[in-house]
Amino acid sequence: MSNVLRLAIVDPNDTTRDAIKGILLGMEFVWLEAECSRYEFFGEVVEQTHPDIGVVNIDHDREKALDLISSLQRNCPKTSILVVSESTEGHLILQAMRAGAKEFVTQPVSLEDLICAIERIGNQLHGHGAGKSRNCVTLAVGGASGGVGATSLAVNLACNLARDEKNSVALVDLDLSLGDADVFLDAIPDYTVVDVAQNITRLDFDLLKRSLTKHSSGLYLLPRPVQLQEGSSIVAEDLQRVFGLLKASFSHLVIDVSKSFSPLDLVAFEAANHVLLATHLNLPCIRNLVRLLKSFDEIEGLCDKIKVVVNRLGLDHGQISLKKAEATIGREIFWKIPNDSKTMVAMRDNGVPLIEQSPRANITQSLLALAETLCRDGAADLDGDLQNHSTGRWFRFWNGKGKTTLT
Repeated sequence: MSNVLRLAIVDPNDTTRDAIKGILLGMEFVWLEAECSRYEFFGEVVEQTHPDIGVVNIDHDREKALDLISSLQRNCPKTSILVVSESTEGHLILQAMRAGAKEFVTQPVSLEDLICAIERIGNQLHGHGAGKSRNCVTLAVGGASGGVGATSLAVNLACNLARDEKNSVALVDLDLSLGDADVFLDAIPDYTVVDVAQNITRLDFDLLKRSLTKHSSGLYLLPRPVQLQEGSSIVAEDLQRVFGLLKASFSHLVIDVSKSFSPLDLVAFEAANHVLLATHLNLPCIRNLVRLLKSFDEIEGLCDKIKVVVNRLGLDHGQISLKKAEATIGREIFWKIPNDSKTMVAMRDNGVPLIEQSPRANITQSLLALAETLCRDGAADLDGDLQNHSTGRWFRFWNGKGKTTLT
């Protein structure tokens, strides 16, 4: 978490403030701690929240804004000021810098300019590279059908990653109706994904971790809600913020999506570096997989993330050959997990992950190798993720209005 920069913003104009917020919420290496619409109140906000950076739009009242910057420099010297203005006048930039601003960005604010300004401040505050993303590798796991082992895959991948002390790992159960990741881990959570989503604007990193359930493996779990009706209260924007805070707080994030592939699941897909689709080699699963891939092809960029994982390879009956399956779905199988029903049933019934239950089993070793491969590939893909900062571009897919692009 030392690489995350905490920001507070003041802008009396709702439109421009929301525009900057929209950019900031898509950055993994920043956390929007507070926002304010009055210059006269912002000093108190900064004194209470102690952000690393204060973003000040000076256009509403330049004299008040410049006085505010001077006051912040005197009273809150640990907070660096980033000024935003539609003006490019040299004397105004000079005034802002003399008042105490560290950076000046012109409106309309571009993603590239804002990232560069924040990174320069981060480097000044914490040393070279401090403003960079902490490179959270995010995996979304779904299934081509129910019962194919998607939750088992998600839980064991997360536990395998957590066994390395250098990693900090969170698992989110996004199957809001029938999720059972807590059962697989024999956990009794105090809070759920609904609790966190509804209170996301009041959470900081410490409160977030206290809201998660820590497993003996070191994994942090955010489970599905207790009541079925609670899931409908989560909106995409809040879930995006939940993922943003988790990605800023942890080195690895694993998301177990639902079987409905709802708009909330698409938020998870958008946040992910890799989307794993688990399947069996039988006719219903392969048929569903073809249908899913064809639908996801309508979202440009999503199919590039998808990796097909065959579970229970070697099952005695009803299996289609790997060659036939690859020809049918039109892509290579990314990973093959051997069948070991006895070990998996024991893992599920005992609430103990494979790495603890049967560390030497072939299925355990296969999942360990999968985790290592995904994280190695995921780290290489992170540089382009900052371009995917808009929330709504994926949801047009459900309206059937043509192909949507991610960039």
